[in-house]
Amino acid sequence: MGNAARAVIVSNRRITGLSADVIAELVAEVGPLWHERHQAKLTSRPRKRAVGAGAKHRLVFVDRLLATLVHLRHGVTHDALACWFAVDRSTITRAIGEIRPLLAERGCTISPGVRLRTLAEVIGHLGASGQTGIIDGTEIRVRRPAAGRKDRDTFISGKSKQNAVKSMVLTDQNGRVLFSSPARPGSCADITHARQLGLVKLLSDGPVVEILADAGYQGLGAQTGGRVVTPPHRKFKKDAPNWYEEMHERQRKAHSSRRIRVEHGIAHLKNWRALARHLGRREHISDTVQAVAGLLSHQQTADLNPRRQR
Repeated sequence: MGNAARAVIVSNRRITGLSADVIAELVAEVGPLWHERHQAKLTSRPRKRAVGAGAKHRLVFVDRLLATLVHLRHGVTHDALACWFAVDRSTITRAIGEIRPLLAERGCTISPGVRLRTLAEVIGHLGASGQTGIIDGTEIRVRRPAAGRKDRDTFISGKSKQNAVKSMVLTDQNGRVLFSSPARPGSCADITHARQLGLVKLLSDGPVVEILADAGYQGLGAQTGGRVVTPPHRKFKKDAPNWYEEMHERQRKAHSSRRIRVEHGIAHLKNWRALARHLGRREHISDTVQAVAGLLSHQQTADLNPRRQR
């Protein structure tokens, strides 16, 4: 790809979803990691020629990063990207397969140079800053597993009745994405997923943190000493007094108005077409979710930093 075309992609935020400053930081951060892993891969296998001999890469690292960002942001197929970057489709597939895990390992950016990579780090950050966290599960449609696969039925979501995987998203009280978990099959309940991630132990043994959640997490409050706050239980199944109906509705709306921020955070994640519906291999979806969450949080941090505003 020529320098002029590359400059157009970098300068237009609608193409990659990221500003030019953030892309420059990604190149400076991820580039050395990619070169290091690439060289380690070359030297780890038996060779008849020295490292560096033979044909050179036609797709430089910057183009590999841009191809990955465009694929995640717009869901562009590898064939279309191959035509755009004037390389073979297998080159694009290999490039995305190399860059995506590096982006997933970065974690979520909360301030320049500060990252949160694990759920324990997120809980510690919320406790230290005195902020409220909000959790919710989100489903991502995936291709139907092949017939005869033993765990085929586990991907069917009881909520959407479609083949999907599920990820738990945690944001702060302003809707900034702080954590996105590895994906689980769609039949896994939200509360089960939270327990498997160790949220109960982290809240019980860690700092005092308030976590808002929807009705799918009812039961965690009792297990965490009230640190997980869910909508109020309905005490009257039928024939409830008018005063109770009004009180219950008022409490429910008050909780919903605080918790809605996580829905906004998930909506920003789903703006990246790779998460609106995942058409690739299901084993790659966890890297895709965490890569997009890290990129989105990095851009949100850049937008909040006055030095970067234009």
